[in-house]
Amino acid sequence: MPPPVISFDQVVKTYADQDSEVRALDGVSLQAAPGEFISLVGRSGCGKTTLLNLAGAMDFPTSGEVQIAGQSTANLSDAELTRIRRNQVGFIFQFFQLLPTLTAAENVELPLQLAGVADPRSTALERLALVELDGYADRLPHQLSGGQMQRVAIARALVHKPALVLADEPVGNLDSASADVVMRLLRRVADEFETAILMATHSLETAQMTDAIVSMRDGRIEEHRSLS
Repeated sequence: MPPPVISFDQVVKTYADQDSEVRALDGVSLQAAPGEFISLVGRSGCGKTTLLNLAGAMDFPTSGEVQIAGQSTANLSDAELTRIRRNQVGFIFQFFQLLPTLTAAENVELPLQLAGVADPRSTALERLALVELDGYADRLPHQLSGGQMQRVAIARALVHKPALVLADEPVGNLDSASADVVMRLLRRVADEFETAILMATHSLETAQMTDAIVSMRDGRIEEHRSLS
C-alpha cells in the first residue's frame, strides 16, 4: 500500500469559548490514500469543516498529529506551510470563491501566478478542458451557471496537480443535475489522477458516490464505512 496522502493520529482540536472550552475534534484518527475519495457526513457543528481546515494546514491540532504527504503540519515553518498548500492541496468551496472581475481562465491561472509559474495560461486551459469548459475561458463568473462556476473552481483546485483535494459542501449550492456532473467529475479526478479527496457533505445520496463514508458526531468519528 502506498503511504497516505493525509493522516490524522488521535487529533484533538479545542477552542476557547468565553469561560469554557469547545472540543471541535476529539481523538480523530483517519487516513486517505492516493486516489481515495472519502466523504465526511454529519450535522452542522460535528467537526467536518474543522477537520478540513486541519487537513489543509489552515489550522493546527491542539494535540495529536496531522501529516500531509508524510510531513507533520505542526513542525513546518510559515514558508513551508505556504509551499505545501500551494503544491500539495487544492480547495473547493460551496460558494465557489471565484474572483468576479477575472475570467474563468484567469481564476484558474491565479494559483500558478502566485507561485511564480511561467506560462500559466496553457495549464489553465488544459484544466478547463478537463472539466469540459473549453469554450468558456473568457467568460466572467456572472456569465456562468452555478454548476459551471463550480467546475471552474475544480479546475483551479487542480491546476497545480495537488495530491489532496479538500471539498467543503461542493454541491450544496447546486441543482441535482449540476451536482451530478460535479460529483462525476470529482470521481474521475480521484480515479484518473490518484488524487485523495476529503469531502464534507450533508447529503447521504452524494456521499454514496465516494469510496468511504465517515460519519461524525460531536467531534468524533462514529463510523467509517467502506463502499468500495
